[in-house]
Amino acid sequence: MVSVNPAEGVGAYVSNINLSALTPDDAQLLKRALGEFGVLFFRNQSVSPEQHIELAQSFGKININRFFNPVTDHPEIAEVRKEADQVNNIGETWHTDHSYDRIPALGSILVAQHLPRTGGDTLFASMFAAYDALSDALKEKLQTLTATHSSRHVFGPSAYEGEADKDLIGRLGNTTAATQDAVHPVVIRHPISTKRALYVNPNFTLRINELDEQESADLLSTLYQHCQKTEFQHRFQWSEGSVAFWDNRATWHKALNDYPGQRRLMHRITVEGVPLSA
Repeated sequence: MVSVNPAEGVGAYVSNINLSALTPDDAQLLKRALGEFGVLFFRNQSVSPEQHIELAQSFGKININRFFNPVTDHPEIAEVRKEADQVNNIGETWHTDHSYDRIPALGSILVAQHLPRTGGDTLFASMFAAYDALSDALKEKLQTLTATHSSRHVFGPSAYEGEADKDLIGRLGNTTAATQDAVHPVVIRHPISTKRALYVNPNFTLRINELDEQESADLLSTLYQHCQKTEFQHRFQWSEGSVAFWDNRATWHKALNDYPGQRRLMHRITVEGVPLSA
């Protein structure tokens, strides 16, 4: 029988399941668990690229990432790569994938391919817990606010002008596609669980639309500091056979860049989502 055990801070560890041969009942169970816990962690899996694609299709249409290099012969799978001689990693700061899309992605399934001997963990943070811990007054203030999100400053041409970012060229590209902005509620109702979650993030959120520039910056700074509290976090330690499936509407994540001189390669498939509402 499939076992789902809550993790400390955010997420749940799922055991007694074979992701390479998922049944429809398994998929429904995992979807409900994803909506409840925000991120699911798996150990001791063996998932080929073809099985990875089939697994993702159990949850919806695949989003072909327009900025990441694809795996050879498998355009559905994006490479998250850092070679031993490269300094920067991808996803080093707290963020929520695809918040810059008008219909943000449901989430992503990340499969470990090559891991460093030490380091390379991923931190996740719960936006359910972050919202629940706000004061009633702040919750009330946020209910009617919206925020603008963008990919221009992260994936557009200006993102690679600094010397420190030049080694990302070749791993990320298609800068001309970084033209889209999107407006979403600051607090959303999660499409699966209907729980409330904060939906702003330091990487892609530009401003809160109903406030002036300084008020917006101050409120976002307050929310970002709050969301990074350790009690909302879980540190996932990757090992051979590990898989993580996170929901972008319920979590933040960041990839720790603490393995200099070592290689790390992950395969990621992103699943399309639905429009978000307050």
